[in-house]
Amino acid sequence: MKILVIGGTRFFGIPMVQELLEKGHDVTIATRGLTLDEFGDEVRRIIFQRTDEQSVKEALSGTHYDVVIDKIAYCSKDVRYVMEALDFDKYIYMSSTSVYDPKRVNTVEEDFDGTAPELIWCDRSAFPYEQIKRQAEYALWQEYPQRNWIAVRYPFAIGKDDYTKRLRFYVEHVMKGIPMKIDNVDCQMGFIRSDEAGKFLAFLVDKDYRGAINGSAEGTISIREILDYVEKKTGTRAVISEDGEEAPYNGEPEYSINTDKAKALGFEFSVLKDWIYELLDYYMEGLRRDVG
Repeated sequence: MKILVIGGTRFFGIPMVQELLEKGHDVTIATRGLTLDEFGDEVRRIIFQRTDEQSVKEALSGTHYDVVIDKIAYCSKDVRYVMEALDFDKYIYMSSTSVYDPKRVNTVEEDFDGTAPELIWCDRSAFPYEQIKRQAEYALWQEYPQRNWIAVRYPFAIGKDDYTKRLRFYVEHVMKGIPMKIDNVDCQMGFIRSDEAGKFLAFLVDKDYRGAINGSAEGTISIREILDYVEKKTGTRAVISEDGEEAPYNGEPEYSINTDKAKALGFEFSVLKDWIYELLDYYMEGLRRDVG
C-alpha cells in the first residue's frame, strides 16, 4: 500500500514506520525536516509546514495515497488542511483519550459524542490540549462524515524513548527527595507502551474499520503504586507536599480504557504490570548512572 505518514520521526512514530516497512508498504513521511530519522532510503520524504495551509496544499496535493496516518494533527484546522489537500482512501488520525470528559472506569468509544458539540475552526493555540483535540474530532465527525477515517485514542504513551519524561519525573523526585504536589495519588490510570502505540497504528492500515477506536495496555496502576515500588527499590522516600513541584499526571481521574473494539479486529495489547516495573527499573538505573 502507498502510505503517507505525517510525522513519524520520533517516539512511537519510529516503531510505527518500521512496522509499515517490514510489512512491505511504500512509505512517504512528511515533516518539517527538523528531526533526523533512521529510515535511510527506505522511505520518501516531504518537507512542509504542518500548520500552514498553503504549505500543506503545495506539498501534499497531486498524489494519491491509499492511507494517510496523521500523527501530528492537533486542532480542527490541522485536520481540514489535510482533508482538503489530499487524495486518499483512508485517513488515520492520532487522537487521544483526553477527548473523554471525563474519563471513567471502562471508558468506551461511545463516551465521546463528536456529532453534537459546536465545531470551531481553530489553531493549536486557541484552547488547552484536550479541547483542541476534541475540536479536531468534531471536524471529522461533523465536516467529513462521508470520508473513510479512524480516530485512534490513546492514554499516556510511555517507554524508554519517552521524550516527555513525565513518568521519569516521579522516579527522579523520589530518588532525589524533591517534594511533589500530587492530587491523584490513589487514582488508577491507564497507559500504553510506546512501541505498541506505533504498531497498532500500523496494524490499522488494512483493517475494515471506521470511526473512533481505543488503544491501551491491559490493566491500570496508581501513582501510589509507582512511588511505593521506587521507594522499596531505592530506600528513599517520596515527599508529597502542597508546596512541591506540580506532578505531570495531576488532574487525571480514576479511569481505565476499554479496548474491546481493537481486540475484535485481532490486536492484543500487553498487560501494563508485566512491563511497567521494568521501565521504572530502567529509569532508576539511568538516574543512578547520572549521579555516579
